[in-house]
Amino acid sequence: MGKSPLGTIRSPWALGRSQHLSQESEMKCGLAFLLALLFLLGSVSGSFELLTTDSSLNVTTVSASPQATTPWLAPGATSWTEGDAVSQSFSNFSGSVDGQGTCQCSISLPDATFPADRVERLEFTAHILSQKFEKEFSKVKEYIQLLSIYEKKLLNLTVRVEVMEKDSISYTELDFELIKLEVKEMHKLVTQLKGSFVGSTVIIDKLEVEIRNMTLLVEKLETLDRNNVLSIRRQVLALKTKLKECEASKSELVPTMPPPPAPGSCSHGGVVNISSPSVIQLNWRGFSYKYGAWGRDYSPQQPERTLYWVAPLNTDGKLLEYYRLYNTLDDLLLYSHTQEYRIAYGQGGGTVAYNNSLYVNWYGSGNIAKINLNTNKVDINQRLPSAVYNNRFSYANVGWQDIDLAVDEQGLWVIHATEASTGNIVISKLNDTSLEVLNTWVTKQYKPSVSNAFIVCGVLYATRTLNTRAEEIFYYYDTNTGREGNLAITIRKMQETIQSINYHPFDQKLYVYNDGYLLTYDLIFLQKPQRTV
Repeated sequence: MGKSPLGTIRSPWALGRSQHLSQESEMKCGLAFLLALLFLLGSVSGSFELLTTDSSLNVTTVSASPQATTPWLAPGATSWTEGDAVSQSFSNFSGSVDGQGTCQCSISLPDATFPADRVERLEFTAHILSQKFEKEFSKVKEYIQLLSIYEKKLLNLTVRVEVMEKDSISYTELDFELIKLEVKEMHKLVTQLKGSFVGSTVIIDKLEVEIRNMTLLVEKLETLDRNNVLSIRRQVLALKTKLKECEASKSELVPTMPPPPAPGSCSHGGVVNISSPSVIQLNWRGFSYKYGAWGRDYSPQQPERTLYWVAPLNTDGKLLEYYRLYNTLDDLLLYSHTQEYRIAYGQGGGTVAYNNSLYVNWYGSGNIAKINLNTNKVDINQRLPSAVYNNRFSYANVGWQDIDLAVDEQGLWVIHATEASTGNIVISKLNDTSLEVLNTWVTKQYKPSVSNAFIVCGVLYATRTLNTRAEEIFYYYDTNTGREGNLAITIRKMQETIQSINYHPFDQKLYVYNDGYLLTYDLIFLQKPQRTV
C-alpha cells in the first residue's frame, strides 16, 4: 500500500489502482478544502465533510476539532504553513482519508468571524443615501429652472419701470396695478421657494430683496406721477393768487386792528378761535381716574400768582376725596413740593379755585362749600336756591355735575339748572365771600345736551361733542347784553370725553380735564377796531 501526500489511503479497490486512487484522493481533498474556505468567506459557520465515490462527491459534517490521523499537505509542502494557497488566518486545519475512501478535513474557525451583517447594512444605507441624493438633485434642477424664470420676469419688470421713469406720458392706475400684481405674485412664489428649500438660500434671499425694492419703486412712481404733480402745482398756484387777492381786498375794507387784549382784560369782541391742545401730563392718581378737574387759582389782587390745583375724582366718577396743590408749573410737572389734602365731601368735576379758596359741590346735596386752601377747612357751606343735583340735569356724557362752578374776570359764577327752567341752563353770579346769589340769567339752551361750559368776561360758552377727537363751541349767552346765539369753533381733544373746563382770566387759557389728562388751550379773541378821533 503506497504513501500519498494526503496520508494513508485504505480502499477496497485493487492494488493496481492504488496510485490512481491516491492522486484522485489528493484532488478531492484539495477541492474539499477550497469549498470549506469559500464557505467560511460566505459567513457560514459550522463544518463540512466530503464524501467521495467513483462518480461523485458527498458532503459530510466536519467537527470543529481535528479528527485526521494523517495531516494533508499541499503538494511540495512540508507543512500547512508552507502552502501558498492558504491564508495565515486559516492555518489551523488538517485532513485525512478513512478506510472507505472518504476524505475528511478538520478546520478550526478563527475567533473573529467576518462581519457580513455589517457589510449588508452598509450596502443598504449606501443605497438609501443614493436615492435621497437623486431626489434632492432633481429638486435643485427644478429650483434652478424657477430661478431662471424669475430672473427673466424681474428683468422684464425692470425695463418696464425704467421706461415709466424716463417717459413723460401719463400712466393710468391700471398700469401700476398690473405691475404691482406681477411683483406680488413673484414675491409669493419666492417666499414658497425659500420655505421649501433646504440648504443655503443666498441666491433666493438676493432675489427676494430685489423684488421688495421693485415694489417700493413702483409705489413711489405711482405717487409721483409727473402730470398729476404739475396739475396740483397749477391748482396750488391759482389758490395762492386768489388768497393774495382776498387779503388785499380785506385790508382795504377792515380798519387796523389793535394788539391783543392785556391779561385779565375784556377789551375784545369775544372768543373766535382756540389753539391746539397742550398736554401737561396725566393726573397724579393715574389713568384709572378719568373724572375730575384742574386749573390755576385766580386772585384779582395777585393775578400773576401761580398756584395750580388738581382734583381727580375717585374711580366712581362722583366723590372728590383728595386734591393737590403746586406752587409752580415745574412742581406740577415734576410732582415735587406737593401739598396733598383730603376732604371726603366733594362731588363731581365742577370744582374751581378763586382767591385762595376751593369751591366744590357738597356731596349728595345742592350746597356749595368754600374751602380755605391754607387750612383745608370749610369756611362756608351754602345752599344754592332751587338748584337740582344728583344727576338731575348734568352734562351729556359727564355725571354728577349738576352744579358747575366757574371763574372769569368778573368773579365767581355757577352754571346749573332748576325745575322751573325745565332743565335749561341757569347762570348765577355769586358773592365769593358769602356764596349768596347776586344775579341770575335763564337761557334757552337745554343743559343735558351740552357736554361742558365755561365763562369768559360774563359770556357763557357751551360745547358739544362732534366725535371722539373733536368738540365744538356751539352756543354762547352774554350776561352783559342778554343776547345768545350759535358759534362753530372746533376744539381738538386728546381723549374721547372732556370732564371739565376751567378758564383763567390772567393767562387767558382753558384748563381741561380730558379722561385723566391735563390739557391747556389758548383762547383767541376778536379784536375791537380802533376808534378814530
